[in-house]
Amino acid sequence: MILREQLQQGLVEIDLPLDDVQIDSLLEYLALLSKWNKSYNLTAITEPQKMLAYHLLDSLVIHNQLKPGISALDVGSGAGLPGLPLAIARPDSTWILLDSNGKKVRFLQQALAHCKIDNAVVVKSRVEDYHAAEPFDIIVSRAFASLANFTGSVAHLAQSKTLLLTLKSGIGEAELAALDTAKYMMQETELRVPGIAEKRCLISLNRQ
Repeated sequence: MILREQLQQGLVEIDLPLDDVQIDSLLEYLALLSKWNKSYNLTAITEPQKMLAYHLLDSLVIHNQLKPGISALDVGSGAGLPGLPLAIARPDSTWILLDSNGKKVRFLQQALAHCKIDNAVVVKSRVEDYHAAEPFDIIVSRAFASLANFTGSVAHLAQSKTLLLTLKSGIGEAELAALDTAKYMMQETELRVPGIAEKRCLISLNRQ
C-alpha cells in the first residue's frame, strides 16, 4: 500500500490524473522490473520506493508534452523508460520501444504482455539501422550521452515538426557547443520530480 500511496501522491504533484487500472498497471510494471532486475541487471536502482521516483515519476513528469493521438519513439528504451509508463498514462498515443540489447528487449516484451499494454511495440534494433514507415511526432530518450549524438542518430526518423525530448540532469558547455544550433532550436525546462532531490531538466529540440 505504501507504493500505491506514494505513486498517487506523486501523480497529484505532477498533475497527472490516472484511473485505478492505469495505477495498477504502473505498479505491476514496477514489480516485474524489480523481479527481473535480480537476474538481468536492468537498473542500478533496486529499492522499490526509489525505483518509483527515479523510474516511474521521472518518466511520467513529461506527460504534458504528449498531445492526443501522437506517434512516439523511445530510443534506447532499456527497461522501458520513459516510453512504457507514458504508454500506460496516455493510451491514445502509440509507441515504439527501441533497444538493441536482447535481454532488455525480452523484458520489454514480457512487460507489455504482463501489463496488457496494447499501444506499444518492442523493436530490437540499433537506432541507426531502424527505419519507420512514417516520421514520428515525438522521439524521446533518457539514454544518450550527448544532444549531438541524439539528434544525429534520429535524423532519419524525424521530420520538420518532430519534437525531440531528452531528460537530463543538466547540460555542460561542451555538450551545448557540439549541438548544431543552426538546425535545432533548444529549450531547457527544469523539472520537479517527486522523490528526487537532484536537478532534473527536460531538453526540447525543434528543427529550425
